[in-house]
Amino acid sequence: MTTHADLRVPRRFGMDRPWAERAARPLRLVAGPGADPTEEELAALATGLLRRDELAADLIRAVRPHELHKALAAGPSDDVPEPVRAFLDTLSRRPGWVDDELLARGAEACRTFGMDAGLVLAYGSLLGGYRTAAALEPLVRTGRLAGGETLRRIQETSLWWRAVTGPGGMAPGGAGFRATVHVRVMHALVNARLEADPEWDRELRGVPINQYDQASTLGVFSTSFLLHLRLLGVRVPRADAAAVMHLWSYVGWLMGVDEEWLPHTERRGRRLLYHFLANDPPPDANSTALAKALITMTDDVTSGWRRFYERERALSVSCWLLGPAAMRDLGLPYRLPWYGLARVGANLLVSHVLGRLPGGRRRLLERSERQARAQFERWGAEL
Repeated sequence: MTTHADLRVPRRFGMDRPWAERAARPLRLVAGPGADPTEEELAALATGLLRRDELAADLIRAVRPHELHKALAAGPSDDVPEPVRAFLDTLSRRPGWVDDELLARGAEACRTFGMDAGLVLAYGSLLGGYRTAAALEPLVRTGRLAGGETLRRIQETSLWWRAVTGPGGMAPGGAGFRATVHVRVMHALVNARLEADPEWDRELRGVPINQYDQASTLGVFSTSFLLHLRLLGVRVPRADAAAVMHLWSYVGWLMGVDEEWLPHTERRGRRLLYHFLANDPPPDANSTALAKALITMTDDVTSGWRRFYERERALSVSCWLLGPAAMRDLGLPYRLPWYGLARVGANLLVSHVLGRLPGGRRRLLERSERQARAQFERWGAEL
């Protein structure tokens, strides 16, 4: 097993400081006073590239892949290997900071955002994450977000997101809880396979699925998610924002993210995300390939004017959320942000006006469900 002492700081860390500083500047502006990392925090960031989820790694070393489901379903009994028992025991001991009321409010808030949540996750969070080459190599090696796989993976991620944000989803044994644990185990399996691959460049990239990249990815589901929603004109009350951050901090804990990198609050989340981006490597060929695949992901399920519209809509909202510099980094053409501005206009009425009226939250939730079903129908899939 590779230990921290076996590796130097991976070369990708701080590979291109001028590029990273330019890319991270918007986050620096919203991170508040004291945004710059301390020497100790910088050292933790560097070594985070060498740290895997050891609890899940022990689990998959102890159980054959085809027996994992049965072993986990058996529960923490004396009949299962110690790593299985340790994994399940840890998941059963929720941190003291977890608040069920906040989890429920955060999940409900996410659902009220409707189609804007999907737009942000696809063209703000995911596409924005492609701007840096940091965590892309495992995606390309597994073929999970390239070519024809893109739409299917977006659908799978959407279903996981719906499970996490569904009523009772993050209760022990809830649909979101189970789905999140499943993703954690799958990450560990992929990590073990790539670590064993002699072609994996550890000196450049560190551990394939590492703590640094997992924490950064958590940030795009929480911190940048809220920032981009506001760019689309969505009203995000302060209490809802705090609950959303609480929900995703618990999701991160279940996924095995180190406690020190759980965001908890928006201010902390912005500071952490700034630290990650300011030390990420610039885009590479993976970035441009994955970006193109995302923009064209509906080509196989659309035709004619609808295919053209979906591409142009994707480019337009991406330009609004990410800006022209990011589009250049991703090798994507710039479009006037007509769709982003249209969403702003719609949300000024729906989110800021109708959402405040008596029964407004219920109507937003009903609207969100209709939009989700319509989106899956356009994808040729069912909820």
